[in-house]
Amino acid sequence: MMNWNAELYDKKHKFVSNFGEDLVSLLHPQRGEHILDVGCGTGDLAYEISKSGATVTGIDAAQSMIEAAQEKYPHMHFSVQDGESFSFEPQFHAVFSNAAIHWMKNQQKVVQNCFDALLPTGRFVAELGGANNIQSIVEAMKTTSDRLSILYDETLFPWVFPTKDEMSKHLENAGFTMITIKHYERPTPLVGEEGLRNWLEMFSNHMFNHLTNDEKEALYSECERILRPQLYKENGWVADYWRIRFIAQKP
Repeated sequence: MMNWNAELYDKKHKFVSNFGEDLVSLLHPQRGEHILDVGCGTGDLAYEISKSGATVTGIDAAQSMIEAAQEKYPHMHFSVQDGESFSFEPQFHAVFSNAAIHWMKNQQKVVQNCFDALLPTGRFVAELGGANNIQSIVEAMKTTSDRLSILYDETLFPWVFPTKDEMSKHLENAGFTMITIKHYERPTPLVGEEGLRNWLEMFSNHMFNHLTNDEKEALYSECERILRPQLYKENGWVADYWRIRFIAQKP
């Protein structure tokens, strides 16, 4: 289980929720609906969905994220559950997920769990990292590990960034009818001069939790040096994000 710094997530990575707000519009939640948010993080988008009058259940694998969500939104229901193993009786009108499924290795199982939790005609609206996502950052981490003689353990790589065809197949295999799916580039500004370093600390730290603080500092600095020509723009760091967004329906 990965340890997440919920405070750092909320302070320096609000772009995750901010970019998800138009996904909420695509979800088009309705008063009286029951909606499941898979990988809800600290609950901000679950709260946005609830403003429609829908009842939202948020789940996340990280205890720290769920504790933060419960503290911010005590009137809502959140629980610690893993996307690959959760199970609900069919009760939801919609399943929503933003920037979470690429952290789940068995994505076919995740999609099947979402299908099983939906009522007939229920919809599944989600966005996740797709093929080519953060490719330059991943390459920089590998290059830096080699240069600094730091162990880069491929088994600790936490993400699966599927192609559009792969995600379509997962959805079809689970029984969904595809409504729409797209794979698109979305350059994503990071917060402040320390944006890349904060991103590495937040999202890749568990890959290097065997390092000393000095080794981490050296790794982060070398990644910044390598990536500055590619990712540092006039107004700061911009990560090379690629996303997959889809709407699917349970027959």
